[in-house]
Amino acid sequence: MLVVLTGLSMSVLDGAIANIALPTIAAELRTDPASAVWVVNAYQLAVTISLLSFASLGELRGYRRVFVAGLAVFTLGSLACALSGSLTALVASRILQGFGGAGIMSVNTALLRFIYPADQLGRGIGINALVGSISAAIGPSVAAGILSIASWQWLFAINVPLGVVALAFARRELPQTPLARHRFDWLSALLSAATFGALIIGIDNLRRLSTAVAFELAGAAVAGVLFVWRQRLLAYPMLAIELFAQPVLALSVVGSICSFTAQNLTFVSLPFFLEEVLGRSAVETGLLMTPGRWQSVSPRQSRDGSSTGAIRPAFSAGLVWPY
Repeated sequence: MLVVLTGLSMSVLDGAIANIALPTIAAELRTDPASAVWVVNAYQLAVTISLLSFASLGELRGYRRVFVAGLAVFTLGSLACALSGSLTALVASRILQGFGGAGIMSVNTALLRFIYPADQLGRGIGINALVGSISAAIGPSVAAGILSIASWQWLFAINVPLGVVALAFARRELPQTPLARHRFDWLSALLSAATFGALIIGIDNLRRLSTAVAFELAGAAVAGVLFVWRQRLLAYPMLAIELFAQPVLALSVVGSICSFTAQNLTFVSLPFFLEEVLGRSAVETGLLMTPGRWQSVSPRQSRDGSSTGAIRPAFSAGLVWPY
């Protein structure tokens, strides 16, 4: 369980801590803010286009194998990020790191079914969601602490020793899992990647309002429709579309997407505002942003007394997909 939580916390933290350093990275690498944002975009894009595929691959090749491979790629990507001397190299390294993070996040919850007894599975999922939520919330403060004593490269270099230790234990301790016998659906994987990839790139290019943008967004829509259509025909779909016929699940997913999008729009732009407009340091920016992230993931009490919250970050971190 410690191996799973270590991998999860690293992959979630790296989706959050880079935001704080964006103005510093843009200045040191002599690039504009719009280009520097791709340090964040590249990671999220790689995670988004590969998350479903890696979850499916975990069923076929073993959750342990996908987790270990993801952890190894993530650690290697972290080292490449720390050694990057240009924006192009850093973005390429973040893509590599994102694929590793997707390997970790796509199967970490599925592994819990083979770590915890059935009657304690809820506890395991709760601990997993808690660590994912806290990692997302404290990301700015972790970044602030590192930037107060070291350069931005250490935001990524710190993952290397943690990843090496986690790998050593993962290969020895993680359980083997039963394998499904159907084939991996490469066409669904390509359609999924094309849908999210074209959508994200098209949205990023909206500032230029060209014909290419229209083709990118139209391509995302067509690929998405074909992906959904194909999932309905398959005996073993990559994504069980019929689950979304349940109103509670469908509304939860829509709410998750909307809140996650709004939050990340804010947390990508805030560092530039706080540092370049208000003149705050990177350390102050990290400390100022943490309360907002913590509020977004902290549990809240509903009218019936039950606890709500930690649902959005749990879903956004990919913790729900394996189910």
